[in-house]
Amino acid sequence: MSAAAQDIKFGKAPQLRWPIIWTIAVAMLLFWGAHAHLERYFTPQRGFGYWLGIIGGSMMLLLLLYSARKRVTWLRWMGALPVWFEFHMVLGVVGPVLILFHANFHFGATNSNVALVCMLLVAGSGVIGRYIYTRLHAHLDGNEDTLEQMKVVGDRLRSQESSIELLPGLVDAIDEIEGRMIVPPKSFLLHALHLLSGPVRLALARLMVRRKIHRALHTASQGKSPHLARHMHRLTAVTLRYADRRFEAGRRVAEFQVYERLFSLWHVLHIPLFFMLLIAGIVHVIAINIY
Repeated sequence: MSAAAQDIKFGKAPQLRWPIIWTIAVAMLLFWGAHAHLERYFTPQRGFGYWLGIIGGSMMLLLLLYSARKRVTWLRWMGALPVWFEFHMVLGVVGPVLILFHANFHFGATNSNVALVCMLLVAGSGVIGRYIYTRLHAHLDGNEDTLEQMKVVGDRLRSQESSIELLPGLVDAIDEIEGRMIVPPKSFLLHALHLLSGPVRLALARLMVRRKIHRALHTASQGKSPHLARHMHRLTAVTLRYADRRFEAGRRVAEFQVYERLFSLWHVLHIPLFFMLLIAGIVHVIAINIY
């Protein structure tokens, strides 16, 4: 694959259609369960409702297998890590859904409420972690974009300015627009806020480049450079494509830096929440079976 093709592939967003379908299906199921008055059909203490809790709680326990597979090298025989990640994500959704149905979407005794709240916090944290993870990875097949790889792409695009037939001074204008609209501030908080306005700033940067190109070509069309005037459309397309790829590479680098930091902070929160859920779940099971 050529460098240009790799750069184009780099700029594409990952195709994640099945998670959208999965999310809609789960949301519809939860909406139905919350309004179906499930207490008419089963209770958490016995029968079908009881076993929903057992199966859902067992699925939450199985979440530990992904962490073990990721950290213990001799467990490689269990399968590829990306497959276990997907398994972890599925269990992290199906388990809480079953427990919500087990609880009839209602609060109960104090120990039940603590376990339920902990589970909801862990599930919510997992959804957030899933989003951050997909922003850090190009594809969900184990191929990870690193900051170094992104910087290489950005540097390669910048080095192309000598080989692209641009109008005089236009590369300097693109440099100035990139520094003003794409390059993030040093502060992490301002960097994160900068990321939120990324699409708007990217659109403004492209508009500014387009105006610069049109001004330069208008000057060329006045007779100063007949050759440039004859190739106006081609130069516009080439320059815009070059600017777009530079801006996209810069945006991805800035985005990666923010999400990498957020993912580290997420781990600090998610792991203690999971162990809180583990303790609360064990206490809940003991209390139910004793009392």
